[in-house]
Amino acid sequence: MLSQKIHEDLIVAMKSGDTGRRDVLRFLEADIKKKSIDTRRELSDEEVQKAITSQIKSRKDSIAQFRSGGREDLAEPEVSAIAILEAYLPEQMSDEDLGSIVRGALAESGVDDLKDMGRAMGAVMPKVAGRADGNRVKDMVIKVLTK
Repeated sequence: MLSQKIHEDLIVAMKSGDTGRRDVLRFLEADIKKKSIDTRRELSDEEVQKAITSQIKSRKDSIAQFRSGGREDLAEPEVSAIAILEAYLPEQMSDEDLGSIVRGALAESGVDDLKDMGRAMGAVMPKVAGRADGNRVKDMVIKVLTK
């Protein structure tokens, strides 16, 4: 299980003295444990991936805020943390694969207008499950629908 691998990697990071990796994995593990306690069961790999994705999104928002405030010194550790977290996600799909999945999902759902963006995203997101960022998916849906 993914949560077990994260725990094992945390132990390795602690033993090796890799404080940056240790801190990122500790925070992630705490988030996973909190969600596990809230649901009163162990999280599936898919749910762990959602937690990782959520943390990446939060860190990207922090980077944008730090950079807009001229604090590159605070943005750099966040960039490193994102790289550590992304290692636990499935490989991101190529634009070609994403485009073909988007076109297929839109054809299945009958969406052919940007006004139905919510329905389009609802049709596509389950098919890409963790292999493409929501913003990439949104951009691809817009690209396909405006052609």
